[in-house]
Amino acid sequence: MNDLPIDLPTERRNPRTLDVDELPTLEVLRRINAEDERVPAAVAEVLPQVAELAELAVEALRAGRRVHYFGAGTSGRLGFIDAAELPPTFGTPPEWVVAHHAGGSSALSSAIEGVEDDVELGAFDAAGIRAGDVAIGIAASGTTPYVVGALRHAASAGASTGLISANPTSWFGNEVDVHIGLDTGPEVISGSTRMKAGTATKMVLNAFSTTVMIRLGRTYSNLMVSVNALNSKLRRRLVRILVEATGLDARTCEHALADAGGDTRVALITLLADVTPQSAAHALEAAGGAVKEALTLLDDIRSQERYGLSS
Repeated sequence: MNDLPIDLPTERRNPRTLDVDELPTLEVLRRINAEDERVPAAVAEVLPQVAELAELAVEALRAGRRVHYFGAGTSGRLGFIDAAELPPTFGTPPEWVVAHHAGGSSALSSAIEGVEDDVELGAFDAAGIRAGDVAIGIAASGTTPYVVGALRHAASAGASTGLISANPTSWFGNEVDVHIGLDTGPEVISGSTRMKAGTATKMVLNAFSTTVMIRLGRTYSNLMVSVNALNSKLRRRLVRILVEATGLDARTCEHALADAGGDTRVALITLLADVTPQSAAHALEAAGGAVKEALTLLDDIRSQERYGLSS
């Protein structure tokens, strides 16, 4: 691409670390830590844009569509980490959030030359995107050709597009629906975007995906209830969660979890609504997996039965 910028914020020399290679170990760490302290403020500045992108993702997932991450190098790996952690944390189907990395899975552990500069590869990897999906590019420069190709194809397919970058003035940011431009400035080591830019990106991805899951009802209050009891360690953790959520004793919660086949949300609904696991599971399915909505449905059914309104 001929329009790549030559003066990226992350490529500039950091005036605060010019002598970093002459410092003792502890002072090197202090300089790195001082730069890292700038990251939360940079993330705070873009929260309105993160919220806008989260709303697009919630709308898409509620409509049965998907969220896609596209990135290369560190950016792509961060997308893969976030997508991979959602099913075990929130009990989501793996197809809800799909990560695409330039060069595929082999590029996750080792660099593959040239793939991040391939616009057509990005478009190829985005071929499965449908109208109503959300495609999110992750690129410190804000102009990675692979990401540009992917998002342009996604937009042409009718998907919403977002960009997470460490370049607030990226020209490509004007092409997407939402640009989250993080102003993290020059790195401790010029161009090493695995540092502040990577940390800021990880914070944004954590906040974005967690917010989306909360809005979709995949938590109950601030408790992680969308996890199934697959081993003894998880069972103990989930019993503690049920105790916290219901105020009941551990033995009662343990029995409810067993009766629910290890499904924490079903167990929680049976305890809070005093219904059978079958009724809880049906209400949960009708509510799209959201516990509080399932409880509301059960309350509505009871009210109708009380007044003789049920069919």
